[in-house]
Amino acid sequence: MKKVELVEAVATNAGLTKSDALKAIDATFEAITGALKKGDKITLIGFGTFSVSKREARVGRNPQTGAAVNIPARNAVTFKAGTQLKNEVN
Repeated sequence: MKKVELVEAVATNAGLTKSDALKAIDATFEAITGALKKGDKITLIGFGTFSVSKREARVGRNPQTGAAVNIPARNAVTFKAGTQLKNEVN
């Protein structure tokens, strides 16, 4: 599903215009992004949890040449699906 399709689905399900649905979705994404930038954890009960994990710097290998490649440390966004979401999907 692409963002346009998500906007259409939200607009239909919530009885909003597509413009209002787009604003709501964008505001939600901005709030989640802002919280993750601060290192906060976002828990949406029944849906799942977004969090940030720190990945240490490491040395990897180029699969074609076998040469060592330095991979810098970084933050990675993780998502753990909630029980209700898991049950709905299965």
